[in-house]
Amino acid sequence: MEDRAKCLAVVHDVLPVMGGAERVLEAALQIYPQAPVYTLLYRPEKFRDSIITNRSIHTSFINFLPGAKRFYRNYLPLLPVAVEQFDLSAYEIVLSFSYAVAHGVMARPDQLHISYTYTPVRQAWRAYHQYLSEYGDHKGIRSWPTRWVLHYLRQWDFAAAARVDEFVAVSHWAARCIWRAYRRYAEVIYPPVDIERFNSREKREDYFITIGRMETHKRLDLIVAAFTRLNLPLIVIGDGQLFHRIRRQAGPTVQMLGYQPDDIVADLLSRGRAYVHAADEDFGLAPVEAQAAGCPVIAFGKGGVTETVQQGVTGILYPEQTVESLMEAVTRFEAGGIRFDRGKIRQNALRFQRERFQQELGCLIERKWVEFDSRVKAGYRS
Repeated sequence: MEDRAKCLAVVHDVLPVMGGAERVLEAALQIYPQAPVYTLLYRPEKFRDSIITNRSIHTSFINFLPGAKRFYRNYLPLLPVAVEQFDLSAYEIVLSFSYAVAHGVMARPDQLHISYTYTPVRQAWRAYHQYLSEYGDHKGIRSWPTRWVLHYLRQWDFAAAARVDEFVAVSHWAARCIWRAYRRYAEVIYPPVDIERFNSREKREDYFITIGRMETHKRLDLIVAAFTRLNLPLIVIGDGQLFHRIRRQAGPTVQMLGYQPDDIVADLLSRGRAYVHAADEDFGLAPVEAQAAGCPVIAFGKGGVTETVQQGVTGILYPEQTVESLMEAVTRFEAGGIRFDRGKIRQNALRFQRERFQQELGCLIERKWVEFDSRVKAGYRS
């Protein structure tokens, strides 16, 4: 695979900040250090401490539009057109990392395109009605421009999925979403977690912790509201468009720390009582990182977290994405009815080590290339 790695290109939706998807990209680039990266937009100042900054980065016209680097979602109708402009004809293998449009790049018939997919674009598929409701566009004539854009995006997305030779999903939940949207089968390779960054301390301090970008679907507002009502100490790490709005909702027991470097995050997780999660995500790196630090997880029991958190062993899964359901789970945790073994919690996180991801991804690409190459040589008769 080493020689063919020189003819591999990586496509990633956007690179505005360092987050979970970008950590996955880092792990992949360690396997393929010569691979160029194609992305719709890139903010290099956000990646100074990442190996990404040392790679050849190619951006689209979106990168130069007014305000795009902070509010690129405002250009959602243009993203499909932008990703189709990348010329990848010089490469044998295209590896896309997609939660929006990266899988829609144009490839030749003799190029292998593998898409590592987090989710089919959330707003257009499974979160369609939720998206309309949250942005106030779910009723009346005001909703029709948004509905039309998302309808167009769904049509394009379904057609773009046909350009992909092999789908790989981040979880079995994500694989089901891919099947629902595209009617395509996807193998599952769980994302990597830097387990070695975290240590589990036996002595814990009296605070809960949550981490995430301040975006609507992360539901950090729900967590802040619950802990404000419970009057319990909560540390919130993360930045984003909704930071100031959520901070205004926070009571005196909630600390909004904004963005924090990796060493501070690891230290806070190692000393926290429990990690709190409210998003319906396709995998969710932060709950696994918390477990690597021996921190039990209190999470909404839907999506990829059901594959990473063991109910009653490494955490508590609550049934409804509401303030009341979360409050009830935290109250149960406070009552101490479940005694968590921090050694078992960390052991569970070891399933998601970076080396495992890199080995599985590398082997899959090698295997799929051999199968694809044989079909090409046979003239697609098999």
